[in-house]
Amino acid sequence: MMKLLHLFITSSKPVVEILMITSVGFYMALDGVNLLGPDSRKYLNDIVFYVFNPSLVGSRLADSVTYESLVKMWFMPVSLLLTFIIGSFLGWIVILITKPPPHLRGLIVGCCAAGNLGNMPLIIIPAVCKDIEGPFGDPENCHKYGMGYVAFSMAIGSVYIWTYVYNLMRVLSNSPTEAQPSIESSYKVPLISSKEEEEEDNHKVGRWDRFKRRMVSLSEKVNLSTIFAPTTIAAIIALVIGLIDPLRELIIGSVAPLGVLQDSVTLVGDGAIPATTLIIGGNLLKGMRSSGMKKSSIAGVLVARYILLPISGVLIVRGAYKLDLITSEPLYQFVLLIQYAVPPAMSLAYLAGTITQLFGTGESECSVIMLWAYGFASVSLTAWPTFFMWLVA
Repeated sequence: MMKLLHLFITSSKPVVEILMITSVGFYMALDGVNLLGPDSRKYLNDIVFYVFNPSLVGSRLADSVTYESLVKMWFMPVSLLLTFIIGSFLGWIVILITKPPPHLRGLIVGCCAAGNLGNMPLIIIPAVCKDIEGPFGDPENCHKYGMGYVAFSMAIGSVYIWTYVYNLMRVLSNSPTEAQPSIESSYKVPLISSKEEEEEDNHKVGRWDRFKRRMVSLSEKVNLSTIFAPTTIAAIIALVIGLIDPLRELIIGSVAPLGVLQDSVTLVGDGAIPATTLIIGGNLLKGMRSSGMKKSSIAGVLVARYILLPISGVLIVRGAYKLDLITSEPLYQFVLLIQYAVPPAMSLAYLAGTITQLFGTGESECSVIMLWAYGFASVSLTAWPTFFMWLVA
């Protein structure tokens, strides 16, 4: 009983940190203060997206990644993909039960599918690693490898959000003002016009030339800039530096000749956590001023993210451990489990803004969901981590 109480106190510390920084962001966004208004949040969010997050992912991943750790982490992309797939399935169930307006279906599924794989684990992991009597051993090694796991999950999660979730939200969202092409009709649009095909047939162009032309046409339709986000690019660079020994010896470590590069990038990356958490606080104020979401839909999202998805995570991660698909390292299992219990990703607010530009609705409703989701996160991020630490200890 005392051990369980100790774990509860340990898991509550990062939640208190999140609440304190979030409350500062909330206060800064008030009209009377107006230090973190809509425009300020937008500019700060751009700085986080293009500067802070890539620096954090690059510095933490390069410092901890090796061939051995990369082989050990092979299950993490699979587990993350399962969180997105199971979450989207639960979101679809919420839609069937609560019957929200058509233009909000994509938002609800997105909130159930995409979790906050960034600043929430980045706050939780260092806090639980500080506990000498905790289940994760030496605090220094715990912090080093735990942040590496989180950085890797941030990079993989960014790819999934901008490929899977973004396109899923686009498909499920409908425009109330203009008719959008259906999925069936979009499949009927040829990558090359019939005129081009006829021209190819007339000139007897070979299969290879037709294939290259189709690939060029397809690449013009796919926005690669969303797939290769700054965080993803930083992760790729970090993997190259971490896995190539000469580069690693040149840049990584306290005695490395160019170690000042790592120190500088790490210093910039440390700004990601407080900046993102301040943005969360400011966005919650926006949620308080918005309306239009059915309470049943909000409750469905909360049940999916904070009850059903963590239970699924326990079954998947412990099942993978029983099948020897992952190691017995408590910290690695804990990070995998945390990925199933975090609130919706804050990047969904940006996605909702993009969808709003296409369909005219969804951004204010996203703020309402975020308000309730992060309000209940204080309970979820205390209860579930306590159980997870007890489970992996």
